Amino acid sequence: MSDDSLSMDTSVVRCTQREDGQYDVVLSATLFHPQGGGQLSDRGAIGGMEVVRVAAVENEVVHVCERAVPEGPVRIEVCAASRALHARLHSAGHLIGYCGDELGWHAVKGHHWPGEARVVFESASGARVFDGQEIEAMVNAHVRAGLSRRTVMEGETRKIGFGDLPLHGCGGTHVASSSDIGRIRILKVKEKKGQLSVHYDLGDA
Repeated sequence: MSDDSLSMDTSVVRCTQREDGQYDVVLSATLFHPQGGGQLSDRGAIGGMEVVRVAAVENEVVHVCERAVPEGPVRIEVCAASRALHARLHSAGHLIGYCGDELGWHAVKGHHWPGEARVVFESASGARVFDGQEIEAMVNAHVRAGLSRRTVMEGETRKIGFGDLPLHGCGGTHVASSSDIGRIRILKVKEKKGQLSVHYDLGDA
């Protein structure tokens, strides 16, 4: 996802009914981000018909709608509120990952869903004690710094970073500046089977 736009004109290439009565809609081009990479899909509308979820299926982005959408030209609208929340949560996960790296912990998985957001780490040799309050102070310093998002393509891999922080391969949505994330709260740090799960949520943007 390299475009922050929330609306565009495109075309419905195919609309087929599912066994559950909903419809799979494929567009010639889309702004909707599919579920994946630890992030929920965008919501919104295609030609005024609600999009309830979006999935990447093989080489296509499939938009699941409550009602059929006629083939041909159409206007699409991504829900601004859900896009902003998912981008804030995902970007917060990146900042937590950066801070963990500084303490000798390597982020191996992120789950950025509202109400259950967490980053999972594994320790490297010489890793320091992972203190939730220390990490919270570190990540919020990055938020206050207003670090601009950087996007770099290396071959077919898109890499995302903030300010001078390291770039990481990621296909999700992210805020334009770290200040857009708002306050990050570390809720719990839990260690199990050699992995450390850092649970977090957000304050107001």
